[in-house]
Amino acid sequence: MFGSAIVYSGFVITTAGLILFIKPIKRLHVESRTQALVIVGIGAVLIGAGTTLPARESRAKTIETRLDEFMPVWQFSERHTITVAAPPERVFQAIRNVRANEISLFKTLTWIRRGGRRASESILNAGDSVPLLDVATRSGFIYLADEAPRELVIGTVVLASRGGRGTLTPGTFKAQLAPGFALAAMNFRVTPIGSDSSLVSTETRVFANSPAARRRFGRYWRLIYPGSALIRLMWLRAVERRATDSAAR
Repeated sequence: MFGSAIVYSGFVITTAGLILFIKPIKRLHVESRTQALVIVGIGAVLIGAGTTLPARESRAKTIETRLDEFMPVWQFSERHTITVAAPPERVFQAIRNVRANEISLFKTLTWIRRGGRRASESILNAGDSVPLLDVATRSGFIYLADEAPRELVIGTVVLASRGGRGTLTPGTFKAQLAPGFALAAMNFRVTPIGSDSSLVSTETRVFANSPAARRRFGRYWRLIYPGSALIRLMWLRAVERRATDSAAR
């Protein structure tokens, strides 16, 4: 994502500038602390620019998936795919059963996301004994669609207006909400390839229904995007391992 790339480029440049402020390096053409502070300033400008870039709205041209049905308009998204050498039924079962400890780096990245703080059970603090989707749907997410072996969609409220979240239902995603809300939905979709393989995709979409909500969530999204993308890639690989490992089933 372009905005996230700008933000993290800014972090790298700022860090380099701080190091050079401590010890200027002539061969890098930084001979004084003043020059180092200029580098720090450039990095800070990039961070500010990246976090405040306007979010462009996207819209599904046609309703082809259940995710399209519940989230036809969005400003923030990511999508990842993997080919798995297993039929859709087995892949869908693996999607349901994957646990947090099967996803590489999941616990490290979610620990960073919550700032190292202790927290009650949630998708950011999941144990190893329960499938991750079960943890998610008993700690803030709900099922929007569950159509084995084709598609599964979960959703949650990530920002709420002052009036509060209220009771979250699938209808929330189709209702006209007060300004200040941001809704997120994530799917897993399984498409057969021949008789023994499947194309598996996961897509996350977030719709913020006011300019203030878009700006607020945009700052958060651009900071967490690299870790979020890595988690989803590792999640798909965990699905692949479980679907192709007879012992895991």
